[in-house]
Amino acid sequence: MAPAALYLNQTLLACSKERESRVYHPNKTHLNSRVLIIGGTGRVGGSTATALSKLCPHLQIVVGGRNREKGAALVATLGKNCEFAEVDIENVKALEAALNGVDLVVHTAGPFQQAEKCTVLEAAIATKTAYVDVCDDTSYAWRAKSLHKKAVAANIPAITTGGIYPGVSNVMAAELVRSAKSESKYEPERLRFSYYTAGSGGAGPTILATSFLLLGEDVVAYNKGEKVKLKPFSGVLNVDFGKGIGKKDVYLLNLPEVRSAHEVLGVPTISARFGTSPFFWNWGMEAMTSLFPAEFLRDRSKVQQLVQLFDPSVRAIDAIAGERVSMRVDLECSNGRHTVGIFSHRRLSVSVGTATAAFVLAVLEGNTEPGVWFPEEPEGIAIEAREVLLNRAAQGTINFIMNKSPWMYKHVEFSPSASLSGTITGFESCNIDQMDCRSHLLVGRLIILLRK
Repeated sequence: MAPAALYLNQTLLACSKERESRVYHPNKTHLNSRVLIIGGTGRVGGSTATALSKLCPHLQIVVGGRNREKGAALVATLGKNCEFAEVDIENVKALEAALNGVDLVVHTAGPFQQAEKCTVLEAAIATKTAYVDVCDDTSYAWRAKSLHKKAVAANIPAITTGGIYPGVSNVMAAELVRSAKSESKYEPERLRFSYYTAGSGGAGPTILATSFLLLGEDVVAYNKGEKVKLKPFSGVLNVDFGKGIGKKDVYLLNLPEVRSAHEVLGVPTISARFGTSPFFWNWGMEAMTSLFPAEFLRDRSKVQQLVQLFDPSVRAIDAIAGERVSMRVDLECSNGRHTVGIFSHRRLSVSVGTATAAFVLAVLEGNTEPGVWFPEEPEGIAIEAREVLLNRAAQGTINFIMNKSPWMYKHVEFSPSASLSGTITGFESCNIDQMDCRSHLLVGRLIILLRK
């Protein structure tokens, strides 16, 4: 593939020096855009800064965070086009001041669960700054979407849920649906998102907190157009992620791409699942949904206590488990057509930054209209820009395929440890009541220690 910087010679946006009169011009060129990464000293933000500096060395990158020592260390590795700025997103005036002179802001300071306001997006609109976030929370994503008209009025493009998953997975789904509709007179009927990450994926406490907070949310899925609610971390399926990953168990979670893909792409049956390894982490997650009340798992302060307790063990096991990541998107149509997209990488900590950087460049290149958009919306990432975005995001992958028939992989199967609940006819719902009692005993002892 040609160096990503060459793509900037095609259709980059231009930004005027006066912020009050800024207008995005997709057909003009602006190589020296200034990008602020909120949460830039964290794993995701730091990975995004590193990826951007490699994909487009001309960009001016501002690492925004609260840890000046970490910021200085990252800046030293990225070179002369990078600088650090101390940024606290809770201080609105300071945040808006930090956005002064910035062309685009990337919000990577999660977790997004339980956040009450879209502070960074609101500041971006107020200062007329383009915006990308890596939100992985349904409520936050739709709160961001509610600011669409304000973003249009400010004439700024904004992408919410633009990272690896959701993000790249949404674009993969959009391309599967588009291809199916263009090649067949039959309509898409079922869309399934399946995700796997070894350990914490090297992303540290943030992804751990995100996972625990999601366990406190009912899972929203769609069955033949009807919204259904299911128990978190239930409905286990055994999915073949193909080369480099193999078969992994994945469980239902409440992820934002389910609703956005249902409403944007019009697929009537959609679900999303996630799994990790070693296998006992999955057992622990399932057990937590039974042993802790949902109110506990939705409490950010209590979840942070759990994170502090588990983090040393997670990091120790991460060193053994590695941080491989894989996404599989399955689309089934009414005529029996079944196509698959798979994206696998050896290191989540690297891949998430590359994926986020791909969205940043897409926005800077003028592929996003003013407003707040999900990645699968053509106004968010133009259809003709999707291939470039996916190719950029896929750099370094060990397996990346699109629009292939699943004959090259075994079909998704129910895990032997699961039984059909029968509560939702025609929908993939199952429980884990038949799980080996020894796993419950092991995890139960851990939870009892936590609750003391």
